[in-house]
Amino acid sequence: MTKVSIIVPVYNVELYLRRCLESLVNQTLKDIEIIIVDDGSKDSSADIAKEYEKKYSNIKYYRKENGGLSDARNYGLKYATGKYIAFLDSDDYVEKSLYEKMYEKAKKEDSDMVECNFYWSYPRKNKKDIGQKYYGKKEMIEKARVVAWNKLYKKEIIDKSGIEFPKGLVYEDVEFFYKIVPYIENVSFVKEPLIYYVQRKKSIINTQDQKTQDIFKILDNVLSYYKEKKIYDDYKDVLEFTFMRLLLCSSFKRICKIKDKICRKELLNKTWVYLYEKFPLCKENPILNKELNLKKRYMLSVNRFTYRIYALIFRIF
Repeated sequence: MTKVSIIVPVYNVELYLRRCLESLVNQTLKDIEIIIVDDGSKDSSADIAKEYEKKYSNIKYYRKENGGLSDARNYGLKYATGKYIAFLDSDDYVEKSLYEKMYEKAKKEDSDMVECNFYWSYPRKNKKDIGQKYYGKKEMIEKARVVAWNKLYKKEIIDKSGIEFPKGLVYEDVEFFYKIVPYIENVSFVKEPLIYYVQRKKSIINTQDQKTQDIFKILDNVLSYYKEKKIYDDYKDVLEFTFMRLLLCSSFKRICKIKDKICRKELLNKTWVYLYEKFPLCKENPILNKELNLKKRYMLSVNRFTYRIYALIFRIF
């Protein structure tokens, strides 16, 4: 069995793909397979991918009709044979020791998941992102970074859970991660930042529009999943706190950046209504009210009056 399968969705990334693939073919861990899923690229990405497939025996190239990032990742999972699964976006790149360090950590500690730190990579600088160490599933929901590409997952866990990325929605990592948490028993950490998360203006995460409202569907999907599995009551407090943080912090800021005034106003109002329909007593959440920090104080201060003020502030800055 291959040690690690790395799934790389590709869509119109001709300017970045070589750097990404070079960082993978030069990994110090040699027993890996690189699964390139071309999601219907219209530029020269396919030519670049085929060039690498021809040159390296551990690269598998597949092309499919355009279905989005989630669909491409799910497609790649069907062909993965590794004991562990990694996801890497095709505009990002990694240190050559990344997968060896993560795999050795997983092997040593029999990990279901390994997480590492990373860099936010800007044109003129790199900024370290150092995550909090967490213990247990509830802390994982509260504190983990939900991106898929800084983690190594035991394939057995993904297969057992049957969880896939939600097709056609942004915030796909949010749904995948929170759904898989209940299956994760043992988590390990690699302290070094070993991934370069490249920031480009036209990337999905930096383009805010009507699709930003997908967050509501994503959260609905997660809540429904926990209720269907009859585990919602066990996780209610941490889900309530985490969803409140998502809605009032990261999602809220993205909505404020939407240029269309009508769309922006509509989604800001929808955020407020959604939060208090789903979690009418969220201000009483025990996690929110414990060990207050600046972010928690901000969340507690949000009401129908301050909400509009914060929206203006986030819009400006």
